[in-house]
Amino acid sequence: MHTSRPRSVPRWRALAAAAGLSLAVALTGCGAGTDAARADAAGTVTVGRFSNGAATETALRIAEVKSISAELPEEVARTGKLAIGLGGLPDGIAPLVFTGDDQRTATGAEPDLGRMVAAVLGLEAEVTNATWDNMFVGLDSGKVDVAFSSVTVTEERKKKYDFVAYRKDDLAFEVTKNSDWRFDDWHSLAGRTVAVGAGTNQEKILLGWKKKLAAEDEDLTVKYFPNNNSLYLALGGGRIDAHFGPNPTVAYHATQTAGTPNATRNAGTVSGAGDTLQGLIGATTAKGDGLAAPIAKAVQYLIDHGQYVSWLKAWHLSDEAVEKAETNPPGLPEGS
Repeated sequence: MHTSRPRSVPRWRALAAAAGLSLAVALTGCGAGTDAARADAAGTVTVGRFSNGAATETALRIAEVKSISAELPEEVARTGKLAIGLGGLPDGIAPLVFTGDDQRTATGAEPDLGRMVAAVLGLEAEVTNATWDNMFVGLDSGKVDVAFSSVTVTEERKKKYDFVAYRKDDLAFEVTKNSDWRFDDWHSLAGRTVAVGAGTNQEKILLGWKKKLAAEDEDLTVKYFPNNNSLYLALGGGRIDAHFGPNPTVAYHATQTAGTPNATRNAGTVSGAGDTLQGLIGATTAKGDGLAAPIAKAVQYLIDHGQYVSWLKAWHLSDEAVEKAETNPPGLPEGS
């Protein structure tokens, strides 16, 4: 029996209200990407397609699981589609969300998992790529059923949205391939020079460690660079010891530079929530709309049957695996 799906406005009215958003997305150039271009065989989802080498293209057998799809809200089941929102415009966030090398398909680890979940639910994936802010507008208006876009679970966001955790929210230290330095804990940073993005969560964590080291009469030098080119020139030239950034982007850059004179590697990870909590990335739905439960069961099915592991491996993100698709797990504290 399908559960009811309360909404603040009917879906047809939500779609009309969101028409301006659809036009705005279309005009951005990258726009909406659907699975029409993917041409997967029935019961198959191909991850890493159109990824331009960012992932290992892998065909996964995924069929509808009737016991899970039976729990879909009636309105979603009736449409036969799962409206998946991404927040990758304008530039993309490789390897998570970016425009494929066919110049039209939204690709990346995030939309691929969305398509996998849709397959378990027996739905057609309808993928729309927007700006980060407009992705949430889509959720709020009812145009988007669920966002798969590396959304960190926070206590503040949980007031408005339901979450299904599917990946760790980790940060990583990137060093040159021939560096012998490794991050074990914040004491490892004594005497080091590390680059970080200004205004980011990782900057906040790094500056906190800098303060702890100063209390022990140890020094940590924090550097900022205007763009990635200058950052990686500094790393390759030995002017910094490491770069501290999101684990997926570090993994992506290490994959792209492998076998070149500028090769880098991951020198250690830490939770994006800092020392006290494992941060988590979650599929995001409107609060109380009835979708979180079947999505959680779909993700757990993929974990239990091996497709989840294959998806992470294809995108070189195996170290971000979770064992359980928790619904509304503890999130980053308010004000963090």
